[in-house]
Amino acid sequence: MRILVVGGGGREHALCWAISASPLCTKLFCAPGNAGIAQVAECIDIGAEDIAGQVALAQREKIDFVVVGPDAPLVAGIVDAFTAAGIKAWGPSKAAARLEGSKSFTKALCRENNIPTAAYEHFTDVAKAEAYIRAQGAPIVVKADGLAAGKGVIVAETVEQAVEAVRDILAGNRFGAAGASVVIEEFMQGEEASFFALCDGEHVLPLVGAQDHKRAFDGDKGPNTGGMGAYSPAPIFDAGMQKRTMDEIVMPTVRAMAKAGSPFKGVFYVGLMIDQKGPRLVEYNCRFGDPECQVLMMRLKSDLVPALLACVDGGLNHLDLRWSPEAALTVILATKGYPDSYPKGSEIRGLNQAAKIEGVQIFHAGTKADGNRILANGGRVLNVSAMASTVEEARARAYRAVDLIDWPEGFCRRDIAWRAVGQRS
Repeated sequence: MRILVVGGGGREHALCWAISASPLCTKLFCAPGNAGIAQVAECIDIGAEDIAGQVALAQREKIDFVVVGPDAPLVAGIVDAFTAAGIKAWGPSKAAARLEGSKSFTKALCRENNIPTAAYEHFTDVAKAEAYIRAQGAPIVVKADGLAAGKGVIVAETVEQAVEAVRDILAGNRFGAAGASVVIEEFMQGEEASFFALCDGEHVLPLVGAQDHKRAFDGDKGPNTGGMGAYSPAPIFDAGMQKRTMDEIVMPTVRAMAKAGSPFKGVFYVGLMIDQKGPRLVEYNCRFGDPECQVLMMRLKSDLVPALLACVDGGLNHLDLRWSPEAALTVILATKGYPDSYPKGSEIRGLNQAAKIEGVQIFHAGTKADGNRILANGGRVLNVSAMASTVEEARARAYRAVDLIDWPEGFCRRDIAWRAVGQRS
């Protein structure tokens, strides 16, 4: 098959890395791709959100199968566009992608189907939102209803912080159309985890759990980011927790989406908060997590392509996937200043030496090539990933590789997997 991966980040590098190993893949394209993806796929400079451009590319290159990586084009309906053009594409339809594209849609679905999640209300009016916040107290969570590039969630520790966030979003137009309304939720306490499951609209194939680190700095301090590192397996997400998540959260969602006439086909990324009572849904995403995808692809021993095809064609119930028992961990190297403003164009050296460490795989997220040089071209720039028999050794390998990378303009967290290492200790 001639396969096109849409996107150009670390998640897409991991997907390309896995897909390129499939005997079903005869030619792999990625648009727009990045400097790392160019090592395993032909990169073509067409933006992920340029739906017409992506469809034209697929037609021109006689693509047999498209794998869409990022959330924004899925929510905008890119799979519908490929389907209308007669091109098989992996990912949910625009209607099904509302699970990620509209927090109020998902919260209403949870309420209607008794899916455990945080108590919430939905607002478009600043004064009513402020009154609700003052009645509830803090801490409290304010979320832009739509997609906001991973930056639309504010965990407010005081009432005034929450009120400021609401004014910033609704009146200040901070997130544009994504912030036309807000969801205000109770603050959930517990341990966060991410769970992934493939779906063909009717059947669900559980993958494995992972845990990521959203805050920018060590000790879970600083602003929320798109993710500064991840590891799998996550000790808190055992077989019992997986069963509860499937029974109480995922399967009711599958049935509700099918009943509504928008069956979900693709991958469920289930953000969870787990406490002594069990799992509660934090949010749904309709694509692989980034950086969780990187550790999942490291651990996956089966061919990924048949599983993705089965999401589109049906028959996931006849598939099984094999996973390595080893631990995988990834450390994000980001440009100093991220997640706020940051410069681009600084040179990164030492990548070849770092990649030689046993068990290490470096996925590029925000890079571009300039001749033989690799330049930073984004906020999150590199995903230094490693596999080993224990999470401690995977972490040690990843940080050994990080320390060989010469990039003064970058930074990373030094405590990825601190929960798992602490529990094992």
